[in-house]
Amino acid sequence: MRFLHSMIRVHDLDAALHFFCELLGLKEVRRRDHEGGRFTLVFLETGAEGDAAQIELTHNWDQEEPYDGGRNFGHLAFAVDDIYATCERLQAAGVTILRPPRDGHMAFVKSPDGISVELLQAGDALPPQEPWKDMPSTGTW
Repeated sequence: MRFLHSMIRVHDLDAALHFFCELLGLKEVRRRDHEGGRFTLVFLETGAEGDAAQIELTHNWDQEEPYDGGRNFGHLAFAVDDIYATCERLQAAGVTILRPPRDGHMAFVKSPDGISVELLQAGDALPPQEPWKDMPSTGTW
């Protein structure tokens, strides 16, 4: 058995692609528009060697309201090379760091559709540092 992908529904495809591709660094590898079903599927991956897992963004063209938490997903998790630099870059782009990387190991942010994204420091945790080590959590993740 081999893991293929996780699917999340997105309300605004452009906003979701900006978050996942421009801010997190994933790459779009395929896209399919289904005229008859009125939806688009966009598959994203990290591009890292040996990492074949994908995220499938499903955009239903006629969905007028954002999805609630029960209709989209729980959370996605990514290992990052430098959790502090990643959180700094996301914060500078206007992303709220919901659970700061106080421990140098783990943080949580949310996509424009409210999908929780867990960021984990690759390898050993980095030494705690400001401004993260004393920053309180915000909201839910």
